[in-house]
Amino acid sequence: MTQEAYFTRQIQLWGDEVQSSLTQKKIVIIGSGGLGSTLAMALGTSGIGEIHLVDFDTVSLHNIHRQIAFTLEDEGRSKSKVAAALIRAKNPFVKMVAHEMDFATFSKLGKRYDLILDATDNLPVRSEIDRYAKSTDTPWIYASVEEFNGQVCFFEKAGFQVFNICDHKPGGITAPIVMHIGSLQATLALRYLAGLPVVTDLLYYLYFNDEGELITQKFGMPKA
Repeated sequence: MTQEAYFTRQIQLWGDEVQSSLTQKKIVIIGSGGLGSTLAMALGTSGIGEIHLVDFDTVSLHNIHRQIAFTLEDEGRSKSKVAAALIRAKNPFVKMVAHEMDFATFSKLGKRYDLILDATDNLPVRSEIDRYAKSTDTPWIYASVEEFNGQVCFFEKAGFQVFNICDHKPGGITAPIVMHIGSLQATLALRYLAGLPVVTDLLYYLYFNDEGELITQKFGMPKA
């Protein structure tokens, strides 16, 4: 097996040089649940050279319907380790590293990345990610989902503190919206890592109105 054969369709899209450049990229995904599973699946087989997964949690039964990296056999196992093993089985050309710890502990390791991806489920941790990203001069991509709604923003110069930082818990989540928002987040990440244009500091908010129409709103985020 060769990388040329494995990544044929992407090479057709942007050529050998761009595909080869991805092997030099190193990213971290904070969280290995719904969004993290989708990100791991989408980016773990894209040609990125090194991907780190951070999650202290284990797989619970109620996770499995929307967290696509896990099966019933994974209940009770480490989310980051299971997701990393799955991607290794799908792509022999990526280095997957699982960190079984919370973000506060991880942030003290002093590691450097080309991009940070938020796949957490609470605002206080996202605020910590923003501070960590600013302190290391690293761009990061925020995403969140609830019910049939979701939002994504590529943070570069804007600050996350514009959000009301509270310990809000989602009222419920449908599986498809998790994959939809995670896929949008992954696409922004891959475009950036491949050197393609990406609009930063713009919040995309996607929701269904009362008539069932999918609406996308865009909001410019103020600079930090």
